[in-house]
Amino acid sequence: MVWADNIEDVTEDNKTFRTVLWTGAHSQLTVMSIEPGDDVGLEVHPDNDQFFRIEEGRAQLKTGPARENLSDVVDVKDDWAFIVPAGTWHNIVNTGDKPQKLYTLYSPADHPAGTVHKTKADAVAAEAAH
Repeated sequence: MVWADNIEDVTEDNKTFRTVLWTGAHSQLTVMSIEPGDDVGLEVHPDNDQFFRIEEGRAQLKTGPARENLSDVVDVKDDWAFIVPAGTWHNIVNTGDKPQKLYTLYSPADHPAGTVHKTKADAVAAEAAH
């Protein structure tokens, strides 16, 4: 099934930590809202490349080859996009004073189709159970 909508509006209107909008055989579209001072959470996807676009807000992107070595730090903001290759540790920290709105494309899909995590705590609990 095809997904078509105004991605900017959908992303900016999102109130959940994570909502999967579409899942295909080789990729997945997810929107996120990160509260001020909070983060996506330090993670690595061994088999997934990940594209991000920030629609609203400011953040610090931290990446590196190991959990203890996030040697690359980039300040990002509205309209910035970045790609995190498979196997790269990464975290995105909201450095602004309002919720950061972003969307991300996983390739291949990373979350079960239809996933909705209203809060970061919900996402952490789901990942622990996964």
